[in-house]
Amino acid sequence: MNGMKTPPDVGIQLPEAKVAAETGTMSGPLVPPRPDRSVRRGTDVAHVVLRFVSLLTSVTALSLMVSAKEAGSISIYGFRLPVSSKWSFSDSFEYLVGVTAAVAAHSLLQLFISVSRLLRKSPVIPSRNHAWLIFAGDQAFAYAMMSAGSAASGVTNLNHTGIRHSPLPNFCKPLRSFCDHVAASVAFTFLSCFLLATSAILDVIWLSKY
Repeated sequence: MNGMKTPPDVGIQLPEAKVAAETGTMSGPLVPPRPDRSVRRGTDVAHVVLRFVSLLTSVTALSLMVSAKEAGSISIYGFRLPVSSKWSFSDSFEYLVGVTAAVAAHSLLQLFISVSRLLRKSPVIPSRNHAWLIFAGDQAFAYAMMSAGSAASGVTNLNHTGIRHSPLPNFCKPLRSFCDHVAASVAFTFLSCFLLATSAILDVIWLSKY
């Protein structure tokens, strides 16, 4: 009024707030990047190789044990007595045969499934439920192989040393081939146990990443 001009309104523009960070969003927690496809492919190949080697070792342990039989003679107090031995004469050896046969069947089935998925370029382990199932199977069979190997190694050691303070001698002298077959079978049993344990560790690593 009175000829005086009102001063023009001065607008101040505030800087726009950033709604998202460079590495995340405001809608939820930061999500780590998924592992590279080549890394996952390498893990799948490692699973297949472990299955194949586990199958070989379990079949070798089984075949060595079922072929362990021999006949000979032994001297006790100057008397020559015929002796014969076979894997089915011992409950521990029968237990080892049963466990190694089950592990061979388990390894063959998992190898067939893994190779078929690998050839179709699909993940060897398709889901977490499948990974948990495989982990439980690998761990159970690893403990079973350890138990079978330990039981069989006790009988094998007794055959080598005989019974102290008794006339029963070292049975492995006249039955060398039998004892060698049993010892090799026990060694492959423990090797198969180690491979199953390694496979279970890979299952845990997979579960932690995917």
